[in-house]
Amino acid sequence: MKKLVFITAGDPLGIGPEITVKALRSRRVQAVCRPVVLGDTASLLKAGWTDNLGQLLPIDTPAVLKGLPRPTAEGGQASFKAVQTGIKLALQTGSPLVTAPISKQSWAMAKIPFTGHTEVLRAQTGADGLMMFASGSLRCALVTEHFAVADLSRLLTKNRVQKAAVHFIKALQRLGIKKPRIALCALNPHASDNGQFGTEENKVLLPVVKNLKHRGFLIQGPLPTDAAWLAHAHREYDGLLCMYHDQALAPLKLAAKEPIVHLTAGLPFVRTSPTHGTAFDIAGKNKADPSSMESAILFAVKKS
Repeated sequence: MKKLVFITAGDPLGIGPEITVKALRSRRVQAVCRPVVLGDTASLLKAGWTDNLGQLLPIDTPAVLKGLPRPTAEGGQASFKAVQTGIKLALQTGSPLVTAPISKQSWAMAKIPFTGHTEVLRAQTGADGLMMFASGSLRCALVTEHFAVADLSRLLTKNRVQKAAVHFIKALQRLGIKKPRIALCALNPHASDNGQFGTEENKVLLPVVKNLKHRGFLIQGPLPTDAAWLAHAHREYDGLLCMYHDQALAPLKLAAKEPIVHLTAGLPFVRTSPTHGTAFDIAGKNKADPSSMESAILFAVKKS
C-alpha cells in the first residue's frame, strides 16, 4: 500500500509550488506514495497542478500573486500556516512531512516568531530536532543553525554539543548504521593548534569527545574542517557533526554527487526538505530543478 505523505508547497511566490508539481509528476514518486499538498491554490495551478497529482488542502492567499516574485508578509503567513497544519497532520497520523522552501524574510515581514522550519518543528512537537543532511554516503548535522558567526563561541556549550552528537548517532542508527562512527569538526582553524588561537576545542569539544568515548560511542575530534571532510569523503566516518551552518553546507554541496536531502532528526515523524531556498529570481520561469524535492519525498517515504 502506498504511504501517505504530507507536502507543504512553501512560499507561494518562490519556486516551492513549481518544484512540488514537478516532483509529483515523477513516476517514482507516484509509485510509492499518496501525496497530500498544503499550499496556495493559485500558485500551484500556475505551476501546473492537476488533481491527478494528489490531494490539495488549500492554504490560499488571494493577494499574494500580484507583482514580481519577492518576499511578502502574505507569502510568509501562507507558508507558515501550511507548515503548522502539516506538522499537526504528521503528528496525528505518524506520516512523513516534506517541506518546500519558505522565505525567512517573508516570515519576518509577517511577524512570525520563528526563523525557520526547525524552530517551528521543535515548538510544535516538543522534540529537540537536529538539523541533518544526507547525500549518498555523505551525512552531516549541525550543532547550531541560523546564528551569526560572532555568537558561536557563546552558543557552543558542552551540553549543546553532546546532545547534538547523541541525537546524530541515534539518527544514523535509524538510517541503518548499527555502530555509527562520527567526527566533530573543530570551530577554529587547525583545531586551534592546542589553544594557540581559540579555546573552544580544549574547553568544550575535547571534553565532550572524551565523555562520549567513555560511554562507548565511536567518536573522534575535534578535527580541522578540511581534514574531517576529506576523511568523511573517503568513508572513514559515517557522519560529521559540524559546529555551524556553512561548515556543513559549503563542503557538502561541493562534494555531493547525488541530490542532498535535509532532514530533521529526533522528531516523532520523518521530516525532510530540499536543500535550496525560494529562488525568487527564477520563480515563475519554469527553470527550477525539482531533483532535491523529489529526493526529499522519496527519502521520507523510504524512512517512514
